[in-house]
Amino acid sequence: MNRNFFLLILVASLCLCVLPALAVIQEVTLKGTVSALDREMNTLTIENPARYGCDYPAGGSPVCTFTPIDSVPVTGAVPDSGAFTVFKVGDTVVATSLGGVGGNWITLAKLYGPGPNEEYVTDLVGDPGTIQTPFVGDYALDIATTPDCTTCSGTTCTAVSAEVKVKSSGTVVFSKVLPPRYSLEYNGRNDGSAIAVTFVHGEAPSTTCASGVYGMTGPQPLSVFLVNVVPPIGFTPQDTIPAETSAPAAPAPTTKAPLTAAAAFGALCFVTLVLAGRKP
Repeated sequence: MNRNFFLLILVASLCLCVLPALAVIQEVTLKGTVSALDREMNTLTIENPARYGCDYPAGGSPVCTFTPIDSVPVTGAVPDSGAFTVFKVGDTVVATSLGGVGGNWITLAKLYGPGPNEEYVTDLVGDPGTIQTPFVGDYALDIATTPDCTTCSGTTCTAVSAEVKVKSSGTVVFSKVLPPRYSLEYNGRNDGSAIAVTFVHGEAPSTTCASGVYGMTGPQPLSVFLVNVVPPIGFTPQDTIPAETSAPAAPAPTTKAPLTAAAAFGALCFVTLVLAGRKP
């Protein structure tokens, strides 16, 4: 009896560890050219879309690339009205939506570079964590949001602030906590480059609150930022970003692999719990 009890506790703990993975809704990332902007409808349309995805060869590293899907333009609502001052028809962009192609863009990013193998982000509207293309000038952002624990619903809460760390060549060079609608700017590299970040509004995970339930299923927290990067003086994009890039060992958010694996493990947990409970 004692052995069964400890087995139940062990399996339940393992199940709780994997449940947060079930909360992630699939993110679909496209690359294309802006073909229309409609302020009245609050939408942006891209044409010639290519979808970001990864292949996982046996015994090799994952390879991720953009693959054309069809010639039908894709339309989605912009994450913030600031997009209409950032983007124009003809811009090459990366656009991420949640749960399917188009509908509502959670992130839009303008690409800089003379060719498809030499692209960097100069402007972004949305959540920087949903875009794989790096910022120009070797800048990067590390962002953590803080929840208002009185506003939680399921897995997310309204964020009262965002701690934004600016990285240059992988090193944190500036950090600031931003309430909604506050901004920061960093231009300390003496090469003419600069990065400006505004926290518009956002969400934070409810698990950090005292009332949060670990393992609760639901959507991942998302936030909206406005980011502008000025390239260094004389910067010329080099062919340093291949069309196919090696991905981390963990599957990218745009694939369904994490959900499938988590679901399978959840089913295994359920069966194990049932069998353990029946054993005398």
